[in-house]
Amino acid sequence: MGLKEQLSKFALEAGFAQMGICSPDAIPDASDRLADFVDKGYHGQMSWMADRMNWRGNPTALWPDAKSVIMLAEPYTPDYNPLDLLDDRTRAVISSYAQNRDYHDLVKKRLKRVGRWLIDQAEGTEIKVFVDTAPVMEKPLGAAAGLGWQGKHTNLVGRELGNWFFIGAIFTTMDLPKDVAEIDHCGSCRACLDICPTDAFPEPYQLDARRCISYLTIEHKGPIELDLRALIGNRIYGCDDCLAACPWNKFAQEARDIGYAPRAEIANPDLAELLSLDDAMFRTRFSKNPIKRIGRNQFIRNVLYAIGNSGDADLRAKAEPMLHDPDQTIQDAARWALAQGVPSENTA
Repeated sequence: MGLKEQLSKFALEAGFAQMGICSPDAIPDASDRLADFVDKGYHGQMSWMADRMNWRGNPTALWPDAKSVIMLAEPYTPDYNPLDLLDDRTRAVISSYAQNRDYHDLVKKRLKRVGRWLIDQAEGTEIKVFVDTAPVMEKPLGAAAGLGWQGKHTNLVGRELGNWFFIGAIFTTMDLPKDVAEIDHCGSCRACLDICPTDAFPEPYQLDARRCISYLTIEHKGPIELDLRALIGNRIYGCDDCLAACPWNKFAQEARDIGYAPRAEIANPDLAELLSLDDAMFRTRFSKNPIKRIGRNQFIRNVLYAIGNSGDADLRAKAEPMLHDPDQTIQDAARWALAQGVPSENTA
């Protein structure tokens, strides 16, 4: 068994579902695509997308000594249909990936384990591991390494993985055999585009993050545009609609880490109960969870929008104390939530 085959075997034993390898220069179009995305303003408030664009669009500039990029897929496939949770508007919908441990921690731990194994095979080998926290375009690299292709929703889709998986990258100075890039298998399917509640896709393979519910509930600071609030529904952290609609999920692999299993206090919680969280309670509840990153105030903002969309007068009434919250964005969200029970001519 050659080194690459041994590496793949070890990666699967470590908990990954698939491995592929590409060259750091395997995504020559990425830089122009990123520049176009930013020029159109599709990145919204995510200024980090525009920062260090020379590194993000060109992995060879990020680390000139790297000779190979090892891309690894880790499934987090939910054992339920996330779309089913949208029906009960009195309960919150949280993206499947965020219902337990922070994936950054879980994936990086495994990446480091695989990386240490590789270092042990050849003296002088160097590595750098990345999980969605550095100027690395993981999805194009994953496609170049053969893990899948970027679907019309811009997420990576694999014939043996569906689209419920995280991507981790190991850059290394070791020159390893490269895999063949995957081709697009979306065909004429538009399921992911048509299901989007906010029409966040100007055209196939292009995302305007400013209209994406995942962006709005996680990355966007301050009040959300009025015309988008009702479209968010009861989604308070992220959105799984386009992922759940993909027919390739019939090949999705089960999540292998118990850390992705939903925690009872996070999965589909009661909106009224979430509204009672102060900062300390919020931090305790979402300890070691990705939701903690957005902070209590932005979280409560999202909860209030969901309460406004609930159609439940008793639940809306619980938003009234938030009119006096110190945070102005929360006050605004509470006013909006309460106004949803008033005839439209009085809601200006």
